[in-house]
Amino acid sequence: MRFQPSELQTLLYFLASSFVLGCLLYYRVRTSRHRLFNSILLLAFGCLGLYSSVLLESYQLFNAAKAVHETFMVVLGFAIIRYWGMLLFQLLAPLVRLKPPRILEDLLEAIAMIGWVFYRLHLAGLQLGQLVTTSAVITAVLAFAMQDTLGNILAGLALHLDNSIEQGDWIKLGDLTGRVVDLSWRATRVETRNGETVMIPNGMLMKGQFQLLGKRVDKPLAWRRWVWFEVGLDTLPTQVMQLIENAIREAAPPNVAQDPPPSCLLMNVEKGNARYAARYWLTDILNDDPTDSQIRTLIDAVLRRNSLRLAAPQYKVFVTQENERYFEGRHKQHTQERLAVLQKLELLTSLKEEELHTLADKLRFTPYVAGDVMIRQGEKVEWLYIIIKGDAEAWVQPTRGERKLLTKLGPGSFFGEMGLMTGEAIRATVVVSSNVECYRIDKESFQQILLSRPELAGVFSEVLVKRQAEEQILLNDDNSIIPPVARSEILAKLQHFIGLNRGA
Repeated sequence: MRFQPSELQTLLYFLASSFVLGCLLYYRVRTSRHRLFNSILLLAFGCLGLYSSVLLESYQLFNAAKAVHETFMVVLGFAIIRYWGMLLFQLLAPLVRLKPPRILEDLLEAIAMIGWVFYRLHLAGLQLGQLVTTSAVITAVLAFAMQDTLGNILAGLALHLDNSIEQGDWIKLGDLTGRVVDLSWRATRVETRNGETVMIPNGMLMKGQFQLLGKRVDKPLAWRRWVWFEVGLDTLPTQVMQLIENAIREAAPPNVAQDPPPSCLLMNVEKGNARYAARYWLTDILNDDPTDSQIRTLIDAVLRRNSLRLAAPQYKVFVTQENERYFEGRHKQHTQERLAVLQKLELLTSLKEEELHTLADKLRFTPYVAGDVMIRQGEKVEWLYIIIKGDAEAWVQPTRGERKLLTKLGPGSFFGEMGLMTGEAIRATVVVSSNVECYRIDKESFQQILLSRPELAGVFSEVLVKRQAEEQILLNDDNSIIPPVARSEILAKLQHFIGLNRGA
């Protein structure tokens, strides 16, 4: 019963090496710390039991000492098998770039433990034939009593053998959606987006139907999402669909795949509105709701700046009339805010108070989202843009060479004045850096003021010349990109475009 010096020395070396490797496993594999701690406790408990058998033997209690010794040898064997199983599968295997499934580790440990029990019983004097006969009976009884558990084990093996589910897959089972973080011999552990951990018995996965989200054959992970919205029937569906598709492609929101490209479809006409679906492919399934929200925000901004609105179900005519009154009242309510914005613009310092009020009442609120193109170089746009929130960048593309950053635009910046007053093509492309809110002023509003006060044409032409000089400074006097125009020429173009010289 007593350990020989060589056996004791071997056991000490073994425990020391196990302790060192256990420390490495503790620091490298954080998810198994609790299991490792339990294994160490079991190992210590086994050693303590063997020590107690030595004490019993010293008191001449040989039968009790033998029983305690054999019992704790089994316990110590279980602890060592479990301990070294963790070291082999979770520490050593990853070092050689192997990732064996968790269920394989559990099954091999279980087989090793059963073998260890048979070996200890054999050493105790039982014949192998008796062990096989007895174990067959016990196995039959246990199999009958543990049908569900055995079913889960076999189901877990089947899931691993045909690679139905892998760690990291997103699955949907009924109302449950989550990511697979572990597949053990009994159950599959799934973490939901709400931070919940759900244990799904493997048998349930084998018996029922479940979905693997975003997993396609020989293609990258992508899950198609549908964002529904409604627009009134007074706008052609082809125009709405083209607007939405172009906006999503140009904005290129994060987690939205460009291949396959986003699309927009007319799905139905109901309750007086056209019902559309914006479809896109999501590359990060964890961010499904935030990405859907970003797409909805982008759709709303695109519709607003094109004089469209997201529609609500229409039931009676008076509902529409009340909506019109509501929006008209809200527009008047914010007139003072618009007036404060106009008073800060250098371009409009020469206007009278009533003229600023007239412009303020005609300002048009126009939102953009990150990635949107507000205006493009070379286009003819008769609008003046005033940014009140957000940031944008103005880029110019020379005839040859790479495009250059003209300037960065923030709250209080304005652009598009040359197109508004002279009808010239836009000199720079303005791209939204972060979500932008701005006002737009159209040509007709300026035309009414200039026709009533023609002397303002000279004032505005001086401001345009000054702005042109500022652009040249920003471009380091590179006249090949934006050639300067003389003040007299700008004044003539302004008068002709507005119609001041028609009576001459």
